[in-house]
Amino acid sequence: MKTIQTNNQQIPWQDKPDTCTDVVWRYTQNPIIERDAIPASNSIFNSAVVPFGDGFAGVFRCDNKAVQMNIYAGFSKNGIDWQINHEPITMQSGNTNMIASDYKYDPRVTFIEDRYWVTWCNGYYGPTIGIAYTFDFEEFFQCENAFLPFNRNGVLLPQKINGKYAMLSRPSDNGHTPFGDIFISYSPDMKYWGEHRCVMQATDFEDSAWQCTKIGAGSVPFLTKEGWLLFYHGVITTCNGFRYAMGAAILDKEQPSKVKYRTQPYLLSPNESYEQIGDVPNVIFPCATVQNIEEDKVAIYYGAADTVVALAFGKISEIIAFTKENSM
Repeated sequence: MKTIQTNNQQIPWQDKPDTCTDVVWRYTQNPIIERDAIPASNSIFNSAVVPFGDGFAGVFRCDNKAVQMNIYAGFSKNGIDWQINHEPITMQSGNTNMIASDYKYDPRVTFIEDRYWVTWCNGYYGPTIGIAYTFDFEEFFQCENAFLPFNRNGVLLPQKINGKYAMLSRPSDNGHTPFGDIFISYSPDMKYWGEHRCVMQATDFEDSAWQCTKIGAGSVPFLTKEGWLLFYHGVITTCNGFRYAMGAAILDKEQPSKVKYRTQPYLLSPNESYEQIGDVPNVIFPCATVQNIEEDKVAIYYGAADTVVALAFGKISEIIAFTKENSM
């Protein structure tokens, strides 16, 4: 295991094994966060990580032993070994006094301008997208929910588009949604959202079966020379239930509702035991990346089997080339 340094940040990295022919490969010491990493947890998965200070901070989905879903803050020096708080995040009022929440899960974290924004699936008469901000991962300020129920997978772009905040999401239903497409919405103030546009849809079975049931935005997109690189999850319904895998898409820099390229084959699919066996088997669910553009490296954090957190790596240029060459 080694690290690379950029802007005083240590980026987790492990070279590709000689036997690997894929453009994305797994960390050999996966999972990096076990299900019982804090005393109360039944599982820790689908969590978000960002560079912070001289290391990293994160917001983690921790389901407790009553299987109540909530989000917790944590810190790491190297992005692999984590200290997660034993108590969930307590929200203060941000741009609203309405901070009711029946549950919180599947967070993402995005730094925009002067603060870190957290989005998650928020329980308010069903799942919708909750929003909060923090400056230090100690105090968190909850804002208005972005959308009406039902919605999941809220992912903010890390910079404004034409002066407005932009968020990807997946309108859904109140259950274990057997459908879903990715939309983008815009806001002038992180309170009122509109201009909803479809970005991309689940595929036909014959075209790309691994993503034919539903798709959802995964990690926060980051800007490359080709546009916004987004890792997303796709789902197929099999005789044993849903199976989640990871693909990549490149969105236009100026118009992120426009998909320039999108992988027909997946980049990562549940093959390892920790991805196939767990509370929900056969799940790879990307939620965060840290990247070094100069060094052409990206580390991808993903939830495995709705139970643990795992890590994968890739060369950005190779992922872009693969996405373009294997685009639908």
